[in-house]
Amino acid sequence: MRSLRIRRLLLSILFAVALTVQGSADESDPPTWSQWGGPSRDFQAQAGDLAESWPEQGPKTLWSRGLGEGYSAILVEEGRLYTMYRADGNEAVVCLDAGTGETIWERHYALAPREAHQSGFGDGPRSTPLIAGNLLFTIGVAGKMQALDKSDGKIIWSHDLWSGKFGGNFREHGYSSSPLAYKDMVIVPVGGENASLVAFHQKDGRVKWQALSFKNSHSSPRIMEIAGEQQLVVFMAEELIGVNPDNGALLWRYPHANQWGHNITTPVIAGGDTIFLSSPQAGARGLRLARDGETVTVEEIWSTRKVQFYHGSSVRDGDWVYGSSGTMGPAFMIAINILTGEIGWRERGFARANCVEADGKLVILDEDGMLYLATATPEKLVVHARTQILDRVAWTVPTIVGKTMYVRDNKKIKAVNLG
Repeated sequence: MRSLRIRRLLLSILFAVALTVQGSADESDPPTWSQWGGPSRDFQAQAGDLAESWPEQGPKTLWSRGLGEGYSAILVEEGRLYTMYRADGNEAVVCLDAGTGETIWERHYALAPREAHQSGFGDGPRSTPLIAGNLLFTIGVAGKMQALDKSDGKIIWSHDLWSGKFGGNFREHGYSSSPLAYKDMVIVPVGGENASLVAFHQKDGRVKWQALSFKNSHSSPRIMEIAGEQQLVVFMAEELIGVNPDNGALLWRYPHANQWGHNITTPVIAGGDTIFLSSPQAGARGLRLARDGETVTVEEIWSTRKVQFYHGSSVRDGDWVYGSSGTMGPAFMIAINILTGEIGWRERGFARANCVEADGKLVILDEDGMLYLATATPEKLVVHARTQILDRVAWTVPTIVGKTMYVRDNKKIKAVNLG
């Protein structure tokens, strides 16, 4: 915990310095949230001084407006928001004014979910866009990938990940993985034969590399520093894999399968060599990785069926991870040690939830639209405030920049002041 406090202090100092350099500390020019999981893809927010509690009516709503169906998270950059939704049978990519919620531009296109899509959990879109330079990368529920000019929404290039030369595997709930920027590439899970993963040149969409033949699930890739090198770690349908992000070469794999192929929650790493992963039915595991010459070895050091993260985000705190455990039955907020599998606590009273770490606090949004402000340690979870902020189904992870939180459900999007 001491190392975490030091890290938070350093982040606070860097945040303050950044605001000083900008010459402004107001919320009209906040830090960015340019990809799935935030600045470092780990759901750690660049947050200002948040309130210790809320009044009875909850934190102040800055603005609220209607938005269509979908679970895409909300990106923030230079006073603009970017996300995706569905309305009137069309998918849409939208850019909003972060201060008012007013539409700056929208790009609509007719794209229905694939035949055999299960609509009981919504028709998406589910993937979160990615900002890289002047481009915005999006992937729709039926696997249509686009690169757009972020200033006006003009389409620069596009690919169909589920048809033609890539032949990605169909997912009955729709495409859900979020793209990843690496050097001059944008990397996406596809799930095709010799195209498990595809890296495109960002500027023109040319294929830089495509590799492997694992089926895709609903998780999003992440670059991790493991055993002294950068690796692309991806939760595929039946295994966790580590890949060389420069060429797609497989470094290691470890089986982790359930009957639905639902590996969704982004794995996390502790100690530079131990990965935590969890999904329904299969439970949770701790994997320790080491390099032996040219080979990366993988050792399972613990496993448990008592922890089953489903589709919510989780937050690492030193050697511990906090998240929502539970599938179709009761859900708990839980603390588990990444290195040992020890369970610190399990707390009832929450529906399945997403969480974000901000200013040393845990901001939790459950699927019923209940928002919680809490402090989490390995010993206990202390809830300081709660309020009904959205309607069911609220499956989108909150976005927090500075003191402002952006949230959405299947009907609306709103900005909230957490200061």
